[in-house]
Amino acid sequence: MSTPQTLFDKIWQSHIVVDEENAPSVLYIDLHLVHEVTSPQAFSGLRERGLSVHRPDRTVATMDHSLPTQLVSDNRPITVKDKIAAIQLDRLATNCEDFGITLYGLDNPHRGIVHVIGPELGLTQPGSTIVCGDSHTSTHGAFGALAFGIGTSEVEHVLATQSLLQYRPKTYKVNFEGDLPVGVTAKDMILALIAKIGVGGGTGHVFEFTGTAVSQLSMEARMTLCNMSIEGGARAGLVAPDDTTFDYLKGREFAPQGDAWDEAVAYWRTLPSDEGAVYDKEVTISVADMEPMITYGTHPGMGMGISQQVPSPANVADINERAALQKALEYMDIEGGRPLIGQKVDVVFLGSCTNSRISDLRQAASFIDGHTVAAHTRMMVVPGSEDVRRQAEAEGLDKIFTAAGAEWRTAGCSMCIAMNGDQLQPGQYAVSTSNRNFEGRQGKGGRSFLASPLTAVATAVNGAVTDPRTMNK
Repeated sequence: MSTPQTLFDKIWQSHIVVDEENAPSVLYIDLHLVHEVTSPQAFSGLRERGLSVHRPDRTVATMDHSLPTQLVSDNRPITVKDKIAAIQLDRLATNCEDFGITLYGLDNPHRGIVHVIGPELGLTQPGSTIVCGDSHTSTHGAFGALAFGIGTSEVEHVLATQSLLQYRPKTYKVNFEGDLPVGVTAKDMILALIAKIGVGGGTGHVFEFTGTAVSQLSMEARMTLCNMSIEGGARAGLVAPDDTTFDYLKGREFAPQGDAWDEAVAYWRTLPSDEGAVYDKEVTISVADMEPMITYGTHPGMGMGISQQVPSPANVADINERAALQKALEYMDIEGGRPLIGQKVDVVFLGSCTNSRISDLRQAASFIDGHTVAAHTRMMVVPGSEDVRRQAEAEGLDKIFTAAGAEWRTAGCSMCIAMNGDQLQPGQYAVSTSNRNFEGRQGKGGRSFLASPLTAVATAVNGAVTDPRTMNK
């Protein structure tokens, strides 16, 4: 009788090329995603060594990090004013042409954030291994794929060999039980987990998200959950594929078709963890009493329920933790022992690979409809892909946002990584639906509170941190 296996075990075992004791495994990579920021040196390395891309059909590139997102008419080209950004984009185009790689570039109608377009196009599939020179590659784990970020030297290795040296991580079952209360989203779930276990709590592990609360999530919400696995220290995040997964993928451009679809689904149904499978670590979180979450410090682990008070350093026993909290509060210029509700906010950013999909925009638009962004607050709405943008415009969501006083933009990473002018000014406060809030992440001297799209909208309307459950909707 075979030993019960986890979802991770099944994917890992089926992709081992070489496995030697006391050495990293050689893992086959099914899909390699590339963007303009982490790939130039990798391609240069190939040229210096006289190497080609081993499987150009298994590599897909997009432009996302360095693109400006200001809205332009269909017959006007995108103007990249930043010289470094322009060089990065030009170099990616040249590299893809030279090495025969498919590129979703400036003029491609399907371009967008790499972790948005992969699922949209059906490139992301259950049971596969996916890598990208981007830490939030964990997003694709929502489909039951083992997906993780890699460094530039590893990008070169995958380009040259379609494989990667990897030590086997441990497994960590994260069980979310119960029904989500009104006003609470997948973003709040993952922020609650990171607040509980800390930013290093998942180090050396792969999360598998399970439980009734997870099974009820849409695919796009599952992507939000997996997206921030890395912020909890994990190598990757996984959700077992099910009918929700298959319904999302069916008919997408690169998903299997016809008989191949039926064969693929039959295989995908074998992937969920076996009954009795053993994990290295487990945690269970009840969502029944969960409230909207918000961060108060300078990493995603500094999070709390929105009605709670910011922790006071005086109440922290550990000297190192106390010093870290004190430093974070000084940077954020907020006091411990007080609530964040009512904190004035200058900018609200709705976007990033965490919360820029069509469901996020629909939810936010329905919430802001009939309201107006506060006079002193700027709200930016940045779709995750051009397909998302066109779908939103077809549904009239853009008009709802602009009528409320928000800025409607084109697809890109935008303020998440503070490129091309989409950034905070020193001292400004932002509520952001992105995934990171360390010092300067969204602009030098900028101060970011991470939250869900609902909390972002409520804050934009009131011009100050607001519990979305108090909104008249």
